[in-house]
Amino acid sequence: MLFSKNPTSRFLLLTLIFVLLFFFSVNINASDPANSEDDSDDLEQLLALDEQEDQLPEDQDQESSSRFSEAEVLSKAQRIVLELNSDNSKRVIDENEFVLLLGYAPWCVRSAELMPQFAEAATSLKELGSPVLMAKLDAERYPKVASLLDIKGFPTLLLFVNGTSQVYTGGFSAEEIVIWARKKTGVPVIRINTVTEAEDFLKKHHMFVIGLFEKFEGSDYKAFIKAAMSDNEIQFAEASNIEVAKLLYPDIKATNFLGIVKSEPERYTAYDGTFEMENILQFLDYNKFPLVTKLTELNSVRVYSSPIKLQVYVFAKADDFKILLEPLQDVARKFITKVMFIYIDIVDENLAKPFLTLFGLEESKNTLVTAFDNKGSSKYLLQSDPTPSNIEEFCSGLLHGSISTYFKSQPIPDNNNASVLAVVGKTFDDLVLNSPKNVLLEVYTPWCINCETTSKQIEKLAKHFKGLDSLIFAKIDASANEHPKLQVDDYPSLFLYKAGDKDNPIKLSTKSGSKELAAFINKQVRPKDQAAKDEL
Repeated sequence: MLFSKNPTSRFLLLTLIFVLLFFFSVNINASDPANSEDDSDDLEQLLALDEQEDQLPEDQDQESSSRFSEAEVLSKAQRIVLELNSDNSKRVIDENEFVLLLGYAPWCVRSAELMPQFAEAATSLKELGSPVLMAKLDAERYPKVASLLDIKGFPTLLLFVNGTSQVYTGGFSAEEIVIWARKKTGVPVIRINTVTEAEDFLKKHHMFVIGLFEKFEGSDYKAFIKAAMSDNEIQFAEASNIEVAKLLYPDIKATNFLGIVKSEPERYTAYDGTFEMENILQFLDYNKFPLVTKLTELNSVRVYSSPIKLQVYVFAKADDFKILLEPLQDVARKFITKVMFIYIDIVDENLAKPFLTLFGLEESKNTLVTAFDNKGSSKYLLQSDPTPSNIEEFCSGLLHGSISTYFKSQPIPDNNNASVLAVVGKTFDDLVLNSPKNVLLEVYTPWCINCETTSKQIEKLAKHFKGLDSLIFAKIDASANEHPKLQVDDYPSLFLYKAGDKDNPIKLSTKSGSKELAAFINKQVRPKDQAAKDEL
């Protein structure tokens, strides 16, 4: 399962386009359960139709030949993908050696994003003569079939090899789907023998690994092949002719060479380690991303799982980022394999807001730079202007441990005449930990169901103990404020920070009534020679 089974409202326009295009293709391909015909015949008829369309007369006018808009090309590609249903799913999977299946739901936006890539991959695999049959299943329409095929969320990609399924582990662009499918069906490496083949290969692949070997044998070559079979994302190519290989990687000077090529300013990176599978795969993990990676729904899992755990996130509007990109790439070059740079469009609420909320900056519209250390789950914020020099200094500080961890805080409130003081992240030290008085602190969140009842109870207790100068009542919104010494997992929570022992707060039960809480407070903070009333 790739994603959770939750509907989402993002990209409504994209969803609408997908639904229209998709169901157009479904109506062409899907059989009526009451009048189903042989699906293989249907597929052959559709492919024949595609070939007829591809062979339009040369003298047909330009207006007619331009009918193939992007939407029509997508619709045509989708017809290559066989629609499964209750009648044909078992037969199709059992009778084909390789079936790559996409389980989707019509309302799922991630399915809508993946479907065009899947359809494009199907077209490419067909042109390559791949034995893989590409299929799709509306898991919401056919829940029993989905359950039998172990489709539990949307979208789900599964490869069936002679009827046995394995989970898809590749990327989500059309090129990445093609690479993964070919690797899993017997083509882990493409051999390049001629200049023409090299030129054609360059047109099709924006990122690849090239290996140059005098002979396709020996321990180094075996390690290369093992790495190619183990990697799930990158196309591997091999050559024995150095002049042919130089078309793919111009700086090759000797055989038994391996390098990665990317379509970005930092285009060529040579491998200088020993030829061992684990070392080669580690090299690729650290070098496969561009200098600055744009985060999307489809690549997010790959980004988060990167071995580069120190990740700097730049949030900016698209036009602002265009200006910042080139100098940011210059900065990124200085931290290759040490810091990963990621860009998120700050206008894209579905991607940007969850991150910005962690900093209490979800309403920000201007360029921001943050960082996460995924090893220790720490977060950081560049609090100066996001200029290239400041970003570089920020990254250097992250590597050397001189940047303080960021804890979010609301603005400091006015607590004049308040019976219960509002504490924020910035004032937690002064009002709670460093206060010479006893502090009864309520920790709450706005979305907590029971917090309102507890808050009313604390207000009542604060009025009751108004004359007790040694006790302060306070509250903090844990959803908007953080402090390293405030670690709370359940809400509401009540803590009594006793004067002289602030490092060991006493947790009170929020299920206790006002009378029980008053009695406990009296016992903890009243001088022994003072009588205290328990009733409120």
